[in-house]
Amino acid sequence: MTKIICHRGDSGRYPENTMLAFQKAAQCGADGIETDVHLTKDGEVVLIHDERVDRTTDGTGFVKDMTLLQLQKLNAASGDQRQTGIQRIPTLEEFFAFLEPTGMSANVELKTGLFEYPGLEEKVWNLAERYHLQKRIIFSSFHGESLLRMKRVAPNAPCGLLTNGKLENPGQILEELGLQALHPWYLRLNGTIIDQIQKKGLELNPYTPNMVLSLGWLISKNVTSVITNYPERAMALRRMIQNKKD
Repeated sequence: MTKIICHRGDSGRYPENTMLAFQKAAQCGADGIETDVHLTKDGEVVLIHDERVDRTTDGTGFVKDMTLLQLQKLNAASGDQRQTGIQRIPTLEEFFAFLEPTGMSANVELKTGLFEYPGLEEKVWNLAERYHLQKRIIFSSFHGESLLRMKRVAPNAPCGLLTNGKLENPGQILEELGLQALHPWYLRLNGTIIDQIQKKGLELNPYTPNMVLSLGWLISKNVTSVITNYPERAMALRRMIQNKKD
């Protein structure tokens, strides 16, 4: 059965990558949460999508140039038109502490495409071990080298390659890299790619289908998960499809 993963938390209704969005994702009954990690100037792992804080907060500048204290003075909901009150940029440790008792899974995207963030992979894995989440996390990145670094830190950690382009023979590429999953932009998928990935026993976790037709098609094809901004919509479709099968 396809799992429903909340993209940056329940971001269709609440400010992305905030504890509020994560809490609402858990309350709605989704299977997991996708989030993004960066490293601060003083070496703390924080959750925010962009390399800069400008789009989602009332600050300006690169995450890497700010300390955790500076970042947590910002309002992480200021880029959102919905009235949710002030939200802070969470740390990964804060997120893991929240996640541990929920039983939910996590898709942690390593945002290393622009900056390498030396030591990020090891810091993330050490926190996963501290909160006993090793078997509930998959790591993803557009930057293949970051995934290979994670494999060197934790050889058994499941890792998925993010891509927004066309891939020729993606199953073979994943096997050659020693990765366990493909995380494609959902519009790049077709039946042939889905069949190839599934026949090889690899995971397929497309992002970010939000409309009924795309969600319904992917769920009917039994992809591993859908990473969506609208988890309640996806869960309703999954129930409907499952009821038809029964």
